[in-house]
Amino acid sequence: MTRRHDIDALRALAFALVILYHVGMYYVAGWHWHVKSPDAVAWLQWPMRLVNLWRMDLVFLVSGLAIGFLRRGQGRAGLLRQRSLRLLLPLGFGMAVIVPFQPYAQALANGSIGPGFGDFLLRYYTGGPWPRNAFDGAQPGVTWNHLWYLAYLWVYTVLLVLLLPVLESGPGRSLRDAFLGLRGAALVLLPVLPLALGSALLWPHFPPTRDLVGDAWLHAVYFTLFVYGWWIGVDAGWWEEVTRLRWSLLGTAVVALALYVALRAAGGPSFLPARWAADCYLWSTILCILGWTHRTLNRPWPWLAWANESVYPWYVLHQTVIIVLVSWLAPLGLRTGLEAALLVAGTVLGCWGVTAVVRRSAWLRPLFGLRRRGAAARATRPTGPARPRCPAPASPATPAGDSA
Repeated sequence: MTRRHDIDALRALAFALVILYHVGMYYVAGWHWHVKSPDAVAWLQWPMRLVNLWRMDLVFLVSGLAIGFLRRGQGRAGLLRQRSLRLLLPLGFGMAVIVPFQPYAQALANGSIGPGFGDFLLRYYTGGPWPRNAFDGAQPGVTWNHLWYLAYLWVYTVLLVLLLPVLESGPGRSLRDAFLGLRGAALVLLPVLPLALGSALLWPHFPPTRDLVGDAWLHAVYFTLFVYGWWIGVDAGWWEEVTRLRWSLLGTAVVALALYVALRAAGGPSFLPARWAADCYLWSTILCILGWTHRTLNRPWPWLAWANESVYPWYVLHQTVIIVLVSWLAPLGLRTGLEAALLVAGTVLGCWGVTAVVRRSAWLRPLFGLRRRGAAARATRPTGPARPRCPAPASPATPAGDSA
């Protein structure tokens, strides 16, 4: 059996893109973020938008892949217990320890509070109250900011576990087999239909909030991609087809993108046909990425073992590191290009340094979503050129990498 290195690499690269995207959010004009550069530029909107249309969708698909691997050899209760520990513990710790500097910096920047992080923390931990727009999440008094992904992933995991009797039934297996059997244009077009339906029914009424409760449209999109990832696993035939189509998928993504740009220009950001074109662009781009990564990255890269265990702590840390660096660099009045380069380099170094400590600490590891050292050493990660069409008990396995 052969290890699927491309899935390991894809996960690491997907989360690396999240870091670059959040640095970009500091500089893009007209888009809300916790802190904003005085030199923000409007031209960044389109490059950021074209990535934003699929970046988190890809992350949730990769997360679904991980759940598919974990299901092998585990019961429903064990799966839910393990994922709850590794998602909710870092979420709680992150909200209490890692995130608070972000709302402090935001409230300080907009004049809602005065300087003094200690005073802010005392007020923050006792629930405020805060001025209405002091920071994102001021109304409930605390916020999870970028850690919303962990909460959403936990909810989707719970939902999937509850649905497993249906998904693993005869009709559920038939549906999965039908999905895995899609070839050619059907592989590109049919999986878009649930996304397009969500756009028609939910998108006009539920703009993205990341507050969990009122995010019906994003839930429909992300959970659909999550299930797609759970289905595909490492099914040899499906991956061979997406690899065979990689050039065609690249062309399809470019055409869908051009159509989206044209329709948005003609009808505005609320034009439903433009949203449907975005759905086509989303899915064809994800398929293209999967095909190309399987073709080019399925090899034992020297950095993969380190990246697999470092990605989760980097995700928890990165946005706070960015905002701490912004608070240090902004008063210096550096040129935008130099400042941005220092932000990226500083974020990489900061995350690397803290993660190096976390990986060596038995009590810090679980707080950042990592297995304890003994468990991590014993874990058998999923390998194999092919995957059964339906989950079946097997030897204990974990997702590709030590992932969320």
